[in-house]
Amino acid sequence: MSFEVPPAYRSQSENLSADVPGPARTAQDESGRRRKLDYPPAPEPLPETVIDNHTHLDFRDGLVEVSVAQALDAAAEVGVQGAVQVAFDLPSARFTVAAVEADVRLLGAIAIHPNDAPLLAAEDGLEAALAELAELAAHPRVRAIGETGLDYFRTDITGQAHQHYSFRRHIELAKRLGLALQIHDRDAHHDVVRILLEEGAPEKVVFHCFSGDAELARICNEHGWYMSFAGTVTFKNAEPLRAALRVAERSLLLVETDAPFLTPHPFRGQPNASYLVPYTVRAMSEVLSADLAGLCLRLRENTEAVYGSWA
Repeated sequence: MSFEVPPAYRSQSENLSADVPGPARTAQDESGRRRKLDYPPAPEPLPETVIDNHTHLDFRDGLVEVSVAQALDAAAEVGVQGAVQVAFDLPSARFTVAAVEADVRLLGAIAIHPNDAPLLAAEDGLEAALAELAELAAHPRVRAIGETGLDYFRTDITGQAHQHYSFRRHIELAKRLGLALQIHDRDAHHDVVRILLEEGAPEKVVFHCFSGDAELARICNEHGWYMSFAGTVTFKNAEPLRAALRVAERSLLLVETDAPFLTPHPFRGQPNASYLVPYTVRAMSEVLSADLAGLCLRLRENTEAVYGSWA
């Protein structure tokens, strides 16, 4: 059975929207190659509903600008009935608060991205940013502090001390407000785990776009930390990630897009969106040899255990 691209994602000229003011991805990937900028076709709807627990609705990609409502409508058509809108800086945190107020299908997560922490520190702006973040995080539909953590891929050793400081402050804020912690962990598994244990992790911790191996999955199992799998689990070269998925406790599994990034195979490199979650869920089901409907129910239950009710 073939499916079409959702109408809102089809035409630049027909679907321009003014309520998505954020940044846009470039037309090249990290290696400098040109990307295909049209959106993939919608997948077959899931048998039970799930939640996209990490997306960036203010980050535009492709040839169209899609409103929050249009994005969530398209996702609902395939069984993705809600999402966690995730902020990475103060403008996106403000956007997130406005978005969760406007649409009950959204909950929010807000933070200063680890790659931004050294830049803000260099301008003596990190403390002010963290103070505003704490004010915004008091909103009742903001349910997580994230994405925060460490990124050694884009920040060299000279900026890592600022990342460590910012991460510790975000951990403290999550614990003080009783919120979940969404972690960005890129090439920094050891230090992320070390700092979590040194600071004392919040009750609910999510490794967003889980990128570790089976060893890290076992550590997460031991501490009750959730592992959120994105389209990367479908990539041909991601066997260590699939091995981690097999090790992970089912009660700790989540699913996400990280849209507009990390589009699942066979559409890798094209724009991503919440309506594409079913491709990843089906791949997870195959890796786990799990009943698809049962896995969907488990993912939904786990997501609500982390963030609470969307109602």
